[in-house]
Amino acid sequence: MTYHEQQLIRERFPDPEERAQAEQRFLNGEPLAYVLGEWYFRRETYAVSPDCLIPRPETEFLVEAAVRLLPSGGRLLDLCTGSGCIPLSTLCERPDVTAAAVDLSLPALAIARKNAASILGADTGRILFLQQDVTAAPVPDLRAAAPFDVITANPPYIPSAVVDTLDPRVLREPRMALDGGPDGLGFYRAILTHFPSLLRPEGTLLFEIGFDQHDAILSLADSFHFRCEVRCDYASLPRLAILTSASAGRLTPTSASAGRLTPTSGNLSEETNAPVTRGDVPS
Repeated sequence: MTYHEQQLIRERFPDPEERAQAEQRFLNGEPLAYVLGEWYFRRETYAVSPDCLIPRPETEFLVEAAVRLLPSGGRLLDLCTGSGCIPLSTLCERPDVTAAAVDLSLPALAIARKNAASILGADTGRILFLQQDVTAAPVPDLRAAAPFDVITANPPYIPSAVVDTLDPRVLREPRMALDGGPDGLGFYRAILTHFPSLLRPEGTLLFEIGFDQHDAILSLADSFHFRCEVRCDYASLPRLAILTSASAGRLTPTSASAGRLTPTSGNLSEETNAPVTRGDVPS
């Protein structure tokens, strides 16, 4: 246990007996976030449990893109929402935006609703939570909430055969939030099959992807007639796929050509968090 981990447990559990139990849980292999019952993402603190994936720093990169791309008064749809960290942190930075968020897991949705209540307070009406299997057609209530300007997704994208080789602490997280099928692309295929109909013609899909999925996501996007740009995260690893309709006649942010791999340094939102007018290209 590192000094930092020990300090987080000490701050969360001032009672010596509770602290000792928490330390033992961590030493037994439980992820620190689950021991604490909360984790930190962007500027917010999220309740977490073994029913949802633990928010990760690389996913903040996706939030930054959503914040920049959503037009004034825009609508966001988040798929496989888990703790709700993607739509809720986006709404915190864009008070003009409303959202819908879906997950197959009812326990995960309960956590997301709890986070919405603590983070948005009286503004919880800005987000709609629905149960939805993203490998199936959108449920009627979700169709009724469309159209959306941006659809975000951090779906399971680890190939099935790789999941069991992951760090033991990672394997304490829900397998359904990790396993992306035989090639790790199953959920992207399903989303591109079922959800573009909920997107405005000039809208954008934002996917978090695995560091080794750059070429595969470009090919997959092309097969569904989407333009695709892949951006690198702060570790210079491919992480964010930005998809727009090939017929929409617009480029993705700072893209000079479809499919360009753009190493990005600095914060996507460091210039401005001002709303982007629909159809404009942020610089």
